Amino acid sequence: MSAETYIIFRVSMATNKNEKKVTNAATETNLLAEVDLLFETSWEVCNKIGGIYAVLSTKAHVLKEQFEDRLVFIGPDVWSSENPSPYFKEKKSILKSAAAKMELPWGISIRTGKWDIPGSPQVILVNPGDTVKHLPEVYGKMWERYGVDSLHSYGDYEESCAFSVAAAIVIKAVTAHMKVREGKVIALFDEWTTGMGLLYTQFSMPNAATVFTTHATSIGRSICGNGKPLYDFFNGYNGDQMAEQLNMQSKHSLEKAAAHAADCFTTVSEVTARECQQLLDIRPQVVTPNGFEPNFVPKTVKYNKLRKDGRARLIKVANALLNKEEYDDNTFIIATSGRHEYRNKGLDLFLDSVARLGDELPKDTKALAFIFVPAWVKEPSGALLMNLGFNGHDDAAPDYLTHRLNNEDSDEVCVRIRELKNQGKLDNLRVIYAPCYLDANDGIFNIGYYDILPALDLTIFPSYYEPWGYTPMESVAFGVPTITDDKAGFGQWVIDNFKPSLNKCGVAVIERTDSNYQSACDIIAGKALEYINEGAAGRSEARHASFLTAAKADWKFFIDYYDKAFDIALNRRNERRN
Repeated sequence: MSAETYIIFRVSMATNKNEKKVTNAATETNLLAEVDLLFETSWEVCNKIGGIYAVLSTKAHVLKEQFEDRLVFIGPDVWSSENPSPYFKEKKSILKSAAAKMELPWGISIRTGKWDIPGSPQVILVNPGDTVKHLPEVYGKMWERYGVDSLHSYGDYEESCAFSVAAAIVIKAVTAHMKVREGKVIALFDEWTTGMGLLYTQFSMPNAATVFTTHATSIGRSICGNGKPLYDFFNGYNGDQMAEQLNMQSKHSLEKAAAHAADCFTTVSEVTARECQQLLDIRPQVVTPNGFEPNFVPKTVKYNKLRKDGRARLIKVANALLNKEEYDDNTFIIATSGRHEYRNKGLDLFLDSVARLGDELPKDTKALAFIFVPAWVKEPSGALLMNLGFNGHDDAAPDYLTHRLNNEDSDEVCVRIRELKNQGKLDNLRVIYAPCYLDANDGIFNIGYYDILPALDLTIFPSYYEPWGYTPMESVAFGVPTITDDKAGFGQWVIDNFKPSLNKCGVAVIERTDSNYQSACDIIAGKALEYINEGAAGRSEARHASFLTAAKADWKFFIDYYDKAFDIALNRRNERRN
């Protein structure tokens, strides 16, 4: 189980009979010739806060190859000189010096540059200025035209609308500045947070084609987050009724209006397409599964060094946290990661499965389970810093926390870990909770997430609600076998295209329902134990299979679904104009 040497397989996989490639609509209708500007707007452009960042940043390279400098990403300018974006490289000459030459209303300002990712696409960062002051007027128009109910808004609704409306204004201004006819523009908006921008674009640029992508419906996520059974009663849910019950009227009505108004509505998986049909009363015209960019995975020599260094760091942190030299390079390392949604992301099931696994571990097997999930972090553990040889202080931090939290008494992960420890269920397999962003500057690991992935032996992502599932996909892309479930779009894609098992394709897929929690826990623990007991040859086979599976999810295969969406949007726009 030590840091074996692995070869990274760069495979160009032809689609087989189980991988039906969408007919390239771009070829059929000469799409690329019709489009002079393709805009994609999202809160997560140059702003790494969730899974959509992974979608956009890995998709960009293939889109850039198609559209070249006709591709423009638009994101929020939430940065300052004291806190600059690590992903944005400003370049004022982009788009004919649009930032300096365009005159924008409402105090809106922009910066232009490149996104520091493979493909280096053009980016506009938008500061909405005083747009928020004009939202009441915008809300009135949206109610009249689309029935969007903004009266019940709260939280991030206003901020999201201000940004997306400002982005729509920028799209129109850049189109005019570049002397491009509006009929040659496609504007793609991601998630409900940019829905107001799509609607604003529809009536301010009626000749532009619009695409709306939901990565998870706001009401579906809310149903699950509130502990309600989504699956057993799925066909009985009414989206409007649940929005009123859960105080989600504004977000839900905005998302629903954008989905119905867009020239093409898409989502990321068949799982979510069914959810949209049930809760938004519309089925997406295209399912656009999420791919991965192979250039994110380092070549063999660097990969093996990252694996070796990452394991050394994880083991050093574990020994320092426990204040004893218990673990070595033969330790089996399991992990989960993602958004801090205790039930939705399956953190509850992960912990209980790990506890069950610990009961079954052979006595001579050492294993660790890491939870890389950002929470309300306060600071690195002072005691851990001291044990690592840094400046710190004895702050009596729990021996499972790498960073102190502002809410340790109520954080659901902490609460469950304490319960399991008090029951003696984590004695054989210790759990380490790292509630920080692994951005290489967290103060403890100081290694980025993608650089630490190769160090892992197995990942487990048993989400209850997961429209796609980028974390298990990233895992296999980095050669780490994973256990996920059939409620994740990625898990369903694996079921549709492979015979799911760790040895066959690097992915085991379990069933999740509203009533099989305990059996799912036992199955996960059983599959993990079986894999732990594999010899070196078996584990190497599983890692090899993981690389091959990831190769079939390359964006160069999946981008055709976007071409189809663009084609549908252009044709629907033409119908509207007529």
